[in-house]
Amino acid sequence: MIRIALAQHDFLVGDIAGNRRKAESLIEQAREAKADLILFPELALAGYPPEDLLLRPGFLRLARQAVTDLAANVHGIDVVIGHPWLEDGARRNAVSWIRDGRVIGRYFKHRLPNYAVFDEHRYFTPGSEPLVVELAGCRIGVVICEDSWEAGPVREAREAGAELLLIPNASPYRDDKLADRERMIDLRQAETGLPIVYCNLVGGQDELVFDGRSMLIDRDGTRTGPGPLCHEALLLADYDPASGGFQADDWEPAPTEALDEIYQVLVRGLADYVHKNGFHDVVFGLSGGIDSALTLALAVDALGADHVHTVMMPSRHTSGESIELAQTQAVDLEVDHRVIPIEPAYEAFLTVLAGSFSGVEPDVTEENLQARARGVIVMGLSNKFGWLPLVTSNKSELAVGYCTIYGDMCGGYGPLLDCLKTRVYALAEFRNRDKGVIPEGVLRRAPSAELRADQTDQDSLPPYEQLDQILSRYVERDWSISQIVEDGFEDATVRRVARLVLLNEYKRRQAPPGTRITHRAFGRDRRYPITSGWREDSVPP
Repeated sequence: MIRIALAQHDFLVGDIAGNRRKAESLIEQAREAKADLILFPELALAGYPPEDLLLRPGFLRLARQAVTDLAANVHGIDVVIGHPWLEDGARRNAVSWIRDGRVIGRYFKHRLPNYAVFDEHRYFTPGSEPLVVELAGCRIGVVICEDSWEAGPVREAREAGAELLLIPNASPYRDDKLADRERMIDLRQAETGLPIVYCNLVGGQDELVFDGRSMLIDRDGTRTGPGPLCHEALLLADYDPASGGFQADDWEPAPTEALDEIYQVLVRGLADYVHKNGFHDVVFGLSGGIDSALTLALAVDALGADHVHTVMMPSRHTSGESIELAQTQAVDLEVDHRVIPIEPAYEAFLTVLAGSFSGVEPDVTEENLQARARGVIVMGLSNKFGWLPLVTSNKSELAVGYCTIYGDMCGGYGPLLDCLKTRVYALAEFRNRDKGVIPEGVLRRAPSAELRADQTDQDSLPPYEQLDQILSRYVERDWSISQIVEDGFEDATVRRVARLVLLNEYKRRQAPPGTRITHRAFGRDRRYPITSGWREDSVPP
C-alpha cells in the first residue's frame, strides 16, 4: 500500500516564503500520518494565478530558491509540488518531485489555457516531456491541471510507463464546474486505465475562488470524493497498486445542493478578499432591500458579527418599512448599525448646483445625487475606521447599468456582482432555511432604489424573471438577439436589454472586483471595448 496525502490548501499569491513554510508544515503533518507521498496544488509555492508577478526577475529567483530550500529539508517522504521555473530564458509552469533532499524529476505543463480567466500563454512556455517516477515499486506519472483536459499528455504518461497518475490543479469555481471535472476525470481514466489522484487548490484570489473538492478514481472507474468544498484539508488515501484501488474513508463530503455550494463559495471569496488584503471589518449601506440583506448575511457568516458595520442612510423617499426592516436584521444579527440621514447632504448638493440647474427639469440627475451622497458617507466611515466598503449590487443591475457610478457602486468588493437578481432571491431563501436571518418583509417587497416617490425597479426594467433569462443568454452564453427572440422573448425587449448591456461597459470597468460563480462573469471573463461603434442591431437575423 502507498499512502498519499493531498494538500488541498490555500497558498497566497506572491507569498513565496510563507507558502514554503506552509508546505514544510504540511509535509511534516503528512510524514507523521505515515504518508509515502504528498501532492500539492498547481503553482503552490507562488500561489495561483501570480499574473504579472511572473514577469519580475526577483519573483522567479525567489521561487527557484524556495524549491532549493524546501528540497534540502525533505526526508522520509516524497514531495510533488508546483512552482514557476525559469530556465534557459523560458518561464515554465512546473512541478518538482523531491526525495531525500534533492529534486529527482521535474515536469513542465504541456497545455497552457488561454481562455475565460486564464492567460498562461502570456507567461509560460509549454513543456513536451512526460515525467514518471517509481515509488515503492509503482510507476507514477504527473500532469498539471489543463493537461488532463486533453487526451495527449495523459496518454503520453501512460506510454512512458505510468501506472498511477497525479494531477495537481488550480481549477477555479463556477457553478457547473464539478460536473465537468468529473466527466473529464472519468474520460481520462477510461481512455488510459490509469487510477488518478486529483488535488485542487482552495481559497479566494481576487474574483476567483478555488473550491478544492479533490477526487480519486480507481482503476475500475470508481470515484472517491469530491472532498471538502472551500475547506483546507490534508486528505489521506491508501493506494493498492495490485488492485488499483483507493481507500479514503474519512473525507468530509462536499455539499450536493447547488445553492449550498454557491453560498459557501461566496462566503469563502468574501472572507479571503477581506483578510488577505489586510482588513478585518467591512461597512456597507443596509437599505432594507434584498441585495444588502443577503450581503449582510454573507458578511456575518464570513467575518463574524463583530466585524460587520452597516449604515441606513434615509432620504425623503425612504419608506418607514425600509428603515424598520434594516434595523430588524441588524439587531437580529447583532451587528453595529447606525442611521445617518442624507437629507442635509442632498440639500447642500442641490443648493450648490442650483445656479447650473436653473431652468432645467429634475431628472435622474437628482436621483443619482442621493446615491452619491450615500457613497460619500460609506467611504467616510471606511477611511476613518479602516473598514473595507462593500458594494451590494447584483449582476442584473451591473449588466444594464441600473446602478450609480460613484454612488451605490462605490466600494472595494462586491460579493453579489456575479449573481443575477433571481439568484439573489434564491440564495436569500436558502440562507433563511436554518434561521430567519433575512426578514420576510425583505423577501416579499418589490425591489426599489427609493430615489423618487413610489419607485420600483420594474418602472425602468423588465421583470427580473424575464430580464435574467435574457441576460443569461446574452451575457453568459453569447447568444445573438435573433437566437434569444427565437427562444420566445419579445424582440423589442431583447434589443433594449442588449443595448443597455453594451452602453454600460464603462460603468462595469469602474466597478470593484467581486466573487466569480458563473463561467462568464464581468471583468476577467468578458472583455468588451468601452469605445466602440458596434451595435447588435447591425447584425442581420
